[in-house]
Amino acid sequence: MRDQRSTVLDYLLTLPQYILPQHWLSGVVHKAVRLRWAPAKNFMVRSFVRHYQVEMDDVVCADLAAYPDFNSFFTRSLRSDARPISKEPDAVISPVDALVSTAGTVSEQTMFQAKGHGYPLEALLGGESDCVMRFLGGSFVTLYLSPRDYHRIHMPIAGRLREMIYVPGRLFSVNERATRVVPGLFARNERVVAIFDTVVGPMAIILVGALFVGSIETVWAGEVNNPTGDHQKVWKYPEVGNESITLSKGVEMGRFNMGSTVILLFGSGAVSWENVIMPGCSLRMGERLGTQGRLPHYAG
Repeated sequence: MRDQRSTVLDYLLTLPQYILPQHWLSGVVHKAVRLRWAPAKNFMVRSFVRHYQVEMDDVVCADLAAYPDFNSFFTRSLRSDARPISKEPDAVISPVDALVSTAGTVSEQTMFQAKGHGYPLEALLGGESDCVMRFLGGSFVTLYLSPRDYHRIHMPIAGRLREMIYVPGRLFSVNERATRVVPGLFARNERVVAIFDTVVGPMAIILVGALFVGSIETVWAGEVNNPTGDHQKVWKYPEVGNESITLSKGVEMGRFNMGSTVILLFGSGAVSWENVIMPGCSLRMGERLGTQGRLPHYAG
C-alpha cells in the first residue's frame, strides 16, 4: 500500500494552485489541444508519447501524424480486442485504465480521500439529498487516470440513465500529491455525476475535472461542462421513450479531454470489491473490479 502521508514538499508544490487562474489556464489548453496546424500538433503528440511512454500497440490508429489534433490523439480509440471485458455475469468491471486511489465504504455520509482527509457524500453529489440516501453505507472506488492512460470511460455494469448532474467547481490537480493536501478535493472540483439504475440498485459514475482538463463528454450529451462554470445543472431521463438511455456493460459512456479521476459508487450491499483492489493497484478497462451483490432486481 502506498504511503498516503502528506509532506512539506506536497504542500509547497500544491498550494500555488489556490491562486492560479485554473479555469482560464484550462481554457487555453482546451484551445491548444485542438490546433490543427500540423507542425505544432505533430510536435505535441510525439513529445507526449516519448515523455509518457504511451503504449501504441493496442490503438486503432498507430500513425501519430494521422490524428487531426492533439485531443483526437489523447482520446484515441483502441482495437476491439485490446481490452477484453470480463465474461462473468456477476462481474463489475473497471470503467477505465487507472490506478486505484482509494476504495471503501460510505461511512456516516463521508467518503475517504487520503490519510487525514474525507469529504461529504452530499457535497460530491452536488447537494442532491435525494441521491445521497440511495448510497448511504454503499461502496466506492476512486480511480486516477494518468496522462498516458486510455481516456475513454466505459460502463462497469449495464444500467439505465436516471439523471445527470453538472457541478461547477475548482480545477485542482487530482494527482496523488494533491489528494494528500487539498481538503475535500473531489467534492470541490468541477464534475459530472451520472446516476444509473441497475439490477443491483443505483450506480453513480462521477467524472471529476482537473487542472488542464478542457472538457468532459458523455456519449448521450456531448460536452457537458458549463463554459461559465457557475451554475449547477440537472438533467432527468425517462424510463421509456425516445429519450430513455440504457447502456450495456463495457460500452463507452464518456471521455476526458485531458486526464482526471473517476469515482464509482454503489448502494449498500450492491457490490464487493476484489481483494486486490487497494491503493496503488493498476487496472485496465474491462478487468474484474468487483462482484455484484445478491440483491433482488432493483426497480428504481
